[in-house]
Amino acid sequence: QVQLVESGGGLVQPGGSLRLSCAASGRIFRLNAMGWYRQAPGKERELVARIRTIGITNYADSVKGRFTISRDNAKNTVDLQMNSLKPEDTAVYYCYVNMGLDYWGQGTQVTVSS
Repeated sequence: QVQLVESGGGLVQPGGSLRLSCAASGRIFRLNAMGWYRQAPGKERELVARIRTIGITNYADSVKGRFTISRDNAKNTVDLQMNSLKPEDTAVYYCYVNMGLDYWGQGTQVTVSS
C-alpha cells in the first residue's frame, strides 16, 4: 500500500501565496511522475502541474508563471508553490504519484477569496 498525505491548503486572499506539500509513504519502489490535480465545484478534475523523475515539468496554461512544482526524491515528497493566487484557483487539490499505477491523496481545499 502507498499512502499520500497532503498539507498546506487553506484560505488566502487574491494575490496571496500558499505552498502545498505531499509526502508518499508505504511500499514505494520507484516513483515516476508526481504532481497535482485540482477539481473545482461542478468541474472535472484537471492537471495543475507534473514533474517527472529527472525534473521535467508540465503546467496547466492557467498557472504558468505563478505556480512552481518541485520534488525531493530522497524524501518522496512533491511540493506546489502557488503565488499570485486568483479566485479561479479555488478547488480541492489532489496529489498523485505514478509507480506504474496512479496513487492519489485525499485532497486539500484551497480557497482564494477576499
